[in-house]
Amino acid sequence: MAALLWLLIPVAAAIAAVLYAGWATRNRKTGDGAELAGYARFREAMERSHSGSDVA
Repeated sequence: MAALLWLLIPVAAAIAAVLYAGWATRNRKTGDGAELAGYARFREAMERSHSGSDVA
């Protein structure tokens, strides 16, 4: 009976590893919309601040 208990430990660890791998590789529904909009606003602000100054 003790041998079956020792065999149960790696089996339980393998099942836990499979469950964790499935959870870690799930599809996340996060978009880059907010980051891209912020970057577009940043670029527009930088273009406005450099449009009036002509450094030669």
